[in-house]
Amino acid sequence: MDTNQSLGCRELIVSLEDRSYPIWIGSGLLPRLSALLLERGISNGSPLLLVSDEQVAKHHLATVQQALQEGGYNTVVHIVPSGESSKSLTHYEACMTTAIEAGLDRKSTVLALGGGVVGDLAGFVAATYMRGVKFIQLPTTILAHDSSVGGKVAVNHALAKNMIGAFHQPEAVIFDLETLHTLPIREVRAGLAEMIKHGLIWDEAFSDWCLEHADDLVALDQAKLAYGIYMGCNVKAQVVSKDEREQNLRAILNLGHTIGHALEAVGQYGELLHGEAISIGMVGSAELAVLLGEDSQLVTYTRRILEAFGLPTSIPSHYDTDAILSAMMHDKKFSGGRTTFVIPTAVGQVDIRHDISIELVRSVVDKLKGESA
Repeated sequence: MDTNQSLGCRELIVSLEDRSYPIWIGSGLLPRLSALLLERGISNGSPLLLVSDEQVAKHHLATVQQALQEGGYNTVVHIVPSGESSKSLTHYEACMTTAIEAGLDRKSTVLALGGGVVGDLAGFVAATYMRGVKFIQLPTTILAHDSSVGGKVAVNHALAKNMIGAFHQPEAVIFDLETLHTLPIREVRAGLAEMIKHGLIWDEAFSDWCLEHADDLVALDQAKLAYGIYMGCNVKAQVVSKDEREQNLRAILNLGHTIGHALEAVGQYGELLHGEAISIGMVGSAELAVLLGEDSQLVTYTRRILEAFGLPTSIPSHYDTDAILSAMMHDKKFSGGRTTFVIPTAVGQVDIRHDISIELVRSVVDKLKGESA
């Protein structure tokens, strides 16, 4: 990790030997996109595919297109609807059609301009087009400081989130902090849930810093936000560098995701934002930890930090418990009547448990539903 003075931004490196890549974090990076692409050896001799969504395109597409034009890049644009519903095989096929009709070749690059949905969709297109072409992440949400790093790309199935996917690392993650000022406040809060997660799994001091500066982060204080995103990306980069394909350590990044993904599915990927569902899921993991013998202060601290950011900590009472458990059983982490959970053991420390019974999860789900009544 280092500060890239020549580019005027902070730089982190995801260390994966010959597939290592930088995360660049700073203000005003999109207008200088061509220089950054050239820095990474992205050729302007083959067409690029730029994938974005309707809302992001309104704010940032013109800036990106102008920057690419100045660098001599021939770019075809594919716009998808905003929201989780775009992470589907239908939209994946439409992206592929655009790429084929535009004549993308093996030296082409796919650019993902948007949040986690666009990044996952465009990344899966890049992973599978001609058996894999380069791609660049251009995140425009706080949530994407997590999803844009690490190379997990996927689309959803009606029965389960991220069931159809691949590991395909980007050539770079270019995070222009200016894009965050167009986010609705609800998305700001939801995105910060993943920043909180990075502290809870890895770094107690960073977790305490997030709690102390909750109001500043929600208000998008530029200096605090830059530091928080840098630290969150730093945790993600360290974990991915040690365990790219989630054989062991990387699974800790799933804190809150077992329950969270199930809640998203029950809400048909529309009622709860991803970060909101993960927030509730992190409380659920802390409640499980207490049932397994850990200190009850874990629940108190987890609730306190999430509520400081205005995030939900209970399951909507109208969600059916059996539907939640059924969605969990369709998750990749479920096997043999047991499911895998990331369980906190202290602030900044977690264990990966593969022995959590559905009955134990049911008791936690019912408790979290009861608290929202």
